[in-house]
Amino acid sequence: MAEPTKIDFHHRRMSQISDFTELIEMLFPGNRNQQHAAACIFFELKWANSIVPNMAYIESKYDVTHRVFQRARAKLTRLGLIEHVSYLNSRYGGQHGWKLSSRFETAMKQLADKCSTFRETTPSSKEKDLMLLQFVAARRMTHICITENKIDNRSLNTRTCLTESVILEPVQKTR
Repeated sequence: MAEPTKIDFHHRRMSQISDFTELIEMLFPGNRNQQHAAACIFFELKWANSIVPNMAYIESKYDVTHRVFQRARAKLTRLGLIEHVSYLNSRYGGQHGWKLSSRFETAMKQLADKCSTFRETTPSSKEKDLMLLQFVAARRMTHICITENKIDNRSLNTRTCLTESVILEPVQKTR
């Protein structure tokens, strides 16, 4: 059976991470080449004395293909573990290159704070939560009607979708 390729964010696994290689394994499941490239990038940026202007030397130093290296670098950037600093950034005095970032850490802290506020129960929040739940149900039914429209080849302009408590009517197109 093939290894899954989605990021493995199980709460028990997250609490057992002890070093950066286990973090990389969790973020790059199912692809050992990208795990190796990401670990090399993380290691080099962690132990660099300053901003690394060009990471191309990592490819040859650790025998990583250009494609795998670029994919790992892009994913680390999207996640916020590394970032590129422009020479126009006055904070770094004209230096440019790559460095470890705190964006991922900050985002995870914000997510944890949000999760704790979502558990709070106040009388006014119940009404708001019920309204948000109805919006989710409406989006779901809109998606179902659009899917049915594609199957039936009917015009959405004349289609009305009914649910138990929400009536959705598509917006008429104007020209």
